[in-house]
Amino acid sequence: MKKILVTGANGQLGKEFRDLANLFPNCEFLFLSREDLPIHHFELVRNVFASFQPDFCINCAAYTAVDKAEIEKDLAYLVNAESVGILAAVCKLHNTKFIHVSTDYVFDGNGTTPYSEEDITSPTSVYGASKKLGEEEAFKFCQDPIIIRTAWVYSIHGKNFVKTMIKLMKDKEEISVVADQKGTPTWAADIASAIMKIIESEKWISGIYNFSNEGEITWHDFAIEIKHLTGSHCKVNPIPSSAYPTPAKRPQYSVLDKSKIERTFGIQLKDWKISLKNCIDLMD
Repeated sequence: MKKILVTGANGQLGKEFRDLANLFPNCEFLFLSREDLPIHHFELVRNVFASFQPDFCINCAAYTAVDKAEIEKDLAYLVNAESVGILAAVCKLHNTKFIHVSTDYVFDGNGTTPYSEEDITSPTSVYGASKKLGEEEAFKFCQDPIIIRTAWVYSIHGKNFVKTMIKLMKDKEEISVVADQKGTPTWAADIASAIMKIIESEKWISGIYNFSNEGEITWHDFAIEIKHLTGSHCKVNPIPSSAYPTPAKRPQYSVLDKSKIERTFGIQLKDWKISLKNCIDLMD
């Protein structure tokens, strides 16, 4: 029986782990939200580990308010960096395998071909910089973590682009969506499944791994497909990033090369349109 501790259990990804837990009867899960376990408190974290003795810790806790992070820098760094170091250190103390979820925002977005795990990181926002430091903290205190970088995450849970678009398309006759930023949407359920496949594989190869769905699209393309799948008649206008300024700079290009995770763990990637349809079907 594998014992798996999931932090940030009330977020998009954490709730996807809750949804799939019953598919793994050979695993005992402990789901802890921010309220259950504030991961920046070393003693509290250590006490939970001493009590539960997890074989794996999956850190889904994150400060993800990208624009707000430009103002709440201390909080972003506390959650996305310092707390990751604490979890990593406690994992090492208890011989627990540590899986941490990171982001495409660690890159500057100036690329034109999919980013590999070896490409130089150069974040342009507080959120991206805090997540980059979190990756470094994981390796500093744990030595053998697995870090999953992902992008454009959505789910049936929480707040995300898909749910926002569905609501806007119901409420408005016309909306505008950025059409010059490229990336790949990722269904949180697919991230959870990929992480469980790593755990079930019985082989632990520490390192950074990119994971997203397959494809290379713009946010406008994403919105058009949501419109198609929901049967909306809302007009979706393409606009440049300059027409929608935000406090935090977004990567213009953040497609990830996923060949390493495919090769290492045999994880099969799904086309973004298929995963989007599967997610929207669950919302009905």
